[in-house]
Amino acid sequence: MSSEDAALEALAVLGDPVRRGLYRHVSGTPGEVGRDAAAEAAGISRSLAAFHLDKLVEAGLLEASFRRLSGRSGPGAGRPAKLYRRAEGERAVSVPPRSYDTAGRLLAEVVERAGLDGELQAAARAEGEAGGEASGDGTDPVEVLRARGFEPFWDAGTLRLNNCPFHALADQFPALVCGMNLAGIEGLLAGLKGGQGWTAEMDPLPRGCCVALRPADEN
Repeated sequence: MSSEDAALEALAVLGDPVRRGLYRHVSGTPGEVGRDAAAEAAGISRSLAAFHLDKLVEAGLLEASFRRLSGRSGPGAGRPAKLYRRAEGERAVSVPPRSYDTAGRLLAEVVERAGLDGELQAAARAEGEAGGEASGDGTDPVEVLRARGFEPFWDAGTLRLNNCPFHALADQFPALVCGMNLAGIEGLLAGLKGGQGWTAEMDPLPRGCCVALRPADEN
């Protein structure tokens, strides 16, 4: 089976609206999600949630693990719970086929070799600011970041980003791409009417974005 066929088969699993909702809930939740929590979020029974979650694991879209939630071990500790999280890797299909990832990798390599980090960050900041200004008055930065695929979530007073939209490039060119990302988010906050006073800084998550944000009242 070709990689394109494998991606098509995996994505076809998301055609079911229940599975799609479960996938979005699990992938947008930091850490691991149990069957009970997933069922409650989807508004379905635990057994039905378990069936669909395991189908997503079979498709390679989720990963499953087992852990005792009580933290105890030995007799009387109970059976380990089955937990789910978003699988590593990506599934992408283009019809007709395109190779934007190859172009992005080559462009990043040229920019890094030429030492054009500053110019890239300036362009990212300008693009982010223009996007923020186009969003209108009073727009919530959290919702703008969610619409852009960052999957924001609150960690006490810090807004963290569960997903890196530039993951593949950030793995290959971390300093270049993370610097671009930070500059773009800083520009976005500057352009948003609701972003005044917010700050963004490098504070990477193990499996998420390199940038964390704090609102004005937390600074």
